[in-house]
Amino acid sequence: MTRVHNFSAGPAALPETVLRKAAEEMLDWHGSGMSVMEMSHRGKEFIAIHAEAERLLRELLVIPANYKVLFMQGGAIGENAIVPMNMLRGKAGADYVDTGEWSKKSIKEAKKYGAIKIAASAADSGYTTIPKRDTWKLDPDAAYVHICSNETIGGVEYHFTPEVGSVPLVADMSSDILSRPVDVSKYGLIYGGAQKNIGPAGLTIVIVRDDLLGQAHPFTPDAFNYKLQADNDSMLNTPPTYAIYIAGLVFNWIKDQGGLTAMAEHNRVKAALLYDYLDSTGFYRSPVARDCRSLMNVPFKLKDEALDDVFLKGAQARGMVQLKGHRSVGGMRASIYNAMPIAGVQALVAYMKEFEASHG
Repeated sequence: MTRVHNFSAGPAALPETVLRKAAEEMLDWHGSGMSVMEMSHRGKEFIAIHAEAERLLRELLVIPANYKVLFMQGGAIGENAIVPMNMLRGKAGADYVDTGEWSKKSIKEAKKYGAIKIAASAADSGYTTIPKRDTWKLDPDAAYVHICSNETIGGVEYHFTPEVGSVPLVADMSSDILSRPVDVSKYGLIYGGAQKNIGPAGLTIVIVRDDLLGQAHPFTPDAFNYKLQADNDSMLNTPPTYAIYIAGLVFNWIKDQGGLTAMAEHNRVKAALLYDYLDSTGFYRSPVARDCRSLMNVPFKLKDEALDDVFLKGAQARGMVQLKGHRSVGGMRASIYNAMPIAGVQALVAYMKEFEASHG
């Protein structure tokens, strides 16, 4: 069996050891005689799986005791609606920072539920940077301040936690969660789809401070009400059981690698290999400002875009797939999440050098 280097932005590569473990346990989880896919979510077997997954996530992120961990469904796009339903808490509106395509999607959805103000925008830069914090125009009466900590499409990432005073900070961390340590206590709410660094599509992680629960808008469906889900251990309705199981295996894998400090260094080394090469040549270019470059998603363009298809075909022939950039920005994009080994980035850089030598 030959596995490719999968640079997909999501669903993304999973650690091979996790996939092998899941394969071993597919028909019979720990002597239960059944697959996790077949288990009742209220049976003792799955309750144990669920509890272990939450315990490991809390350990990795050092989540304070006054925060709830919810395993939900609907992805980050679903949370774009679920967040204002729960977090406006009777207030008129919220502040959003616009840093790219995913911020824009969040803003569009939130406008259905409240008065949403754009506190800062990177539109003038073509979404190649993060607006400086001192340029943000925040409303002290806002229900919350929303950011997207890593823009998967544009490849810009916050390398700081913005100070927003007493207003809760809400972050969509779909594509950089668990890539580095995070001080959860600086946020009111963190959410993210699982399909980048955590597990299969279908699971959404929500980490929310206790005091922000219990004030959802009356029209909020019960399944999307954070307080009701917290009171029922994320089992008000049937949760995405198999995705939670895989997430638990991934959490354990991250712990075995040395935790988030080790993971951050692993990701820094990978990103440096690629960015250093991009900065050394005029054949390719990185459009993102250096102080905002993502360690997870690296967009780049060829000097001659007519060569894009040739580049992609050559990469695929060498076992490197999903390098095509998002249709909204074009070019290439290498997503190098936690599970991407350094060898994968080394192979990509070697191919890029080869391609430049033959087409430059």
